[in-house]
Amino acid sequence: MPEARSSGQDLMRWKKKQPVRRSVSQISPPPRRPLTLADIRPGMENERLGVVRDSMFQNPLIVKAELGKPRERSCSLPGVDFNYGLYVRGLDGGVPEAIGHWNVLKQQPTCPHELTRNFIAMNRGAVKAGLVTARENFLYCQFNDIRISDQDDRRVKKEPPSLPPNMTFGVPARPSTPLFDLLQHRYRQLWIQEQKATQKAIKLEKKQKVILGKLYETRSSQLRKYKPPVKLDALWRMPHFQKVSRQLDTFPTEEDRQRAFKAHREEHAVRQGTLRMGNYTHP
Repeated sequence: MPEARSSGQDLMRWKKKQPVRRSVSQISPPPRRPLTLADIRPGMENERLGVVRDSMFQNPLIVKAELGKPRERSCSLPGVDFNYGLYVRGLDGGVPEAIGHWNVLKQQPTCPHELTRNFIAMNRGAVKAGLVTARENFLYCQFNDIRISDQDDRRVKKEPPSLPPNMTFGVPARPSTPLFDLLQHRYRQLWIQEQKATQKAIKLEKKQKVILGKLYETRSSQLRKYKPPVKLDALWRMPHFQKVSRQLDTFPTEEDRQRAFKAHREEHAVRQGTLRMGNYTHP
């Protein structure tokens, strides 16, 4: 008896410790149905004043999200007995009919081969009968329907071109990669050899060129470089300022002054302005 009691107690403990399994509705609950007028309570976000209809809670632009709850989808779903998708009913009788007899497809009757019309013979016959207009030729072909026989039809059709037996169809395969040349840097060596050959050819061309002697200047080249002297007139001064000496001296020595005046006189002919101190006239 004590052993039976202990086994019963162990069984009860095992049942209590067994985890509770959740149902499918708890794991993935069905979508919330749209709100109705009966679900609205005072103080809710979707509380309305005045005339209120159930259709107002099915408009996603009007329905507001409740605090602490998921947003309503505002669309009603069919009931539990609704099947989504296409339901195909069995029309073949199922397994009993498949076991009872063998369903064999009946062969469809083949239509006879229609022969090609012989327009050459029909046009020739129309010309012999004296029919030359398009309407007369059309009527003649309607009443005199001439067909090409099977043997003649084979002659008219083009035979397939004769191809060699070892011909391969499709795109030719890409040549294999020369891994041996890549590992040995063969392409680098070929490039270096080409560069060296090019440099040798350039050096030979330079040696074969005729080195001209010293170029002597001609009269035209000397005249091109010649600068005609410019006669400078003394600057005009008012009579009562002619004996007045300068009050500001910006040159450190008299040699620097004369050197600056000399440079100014040389550029006097090619400068713009009244005092010839502006931009150069030549480009």
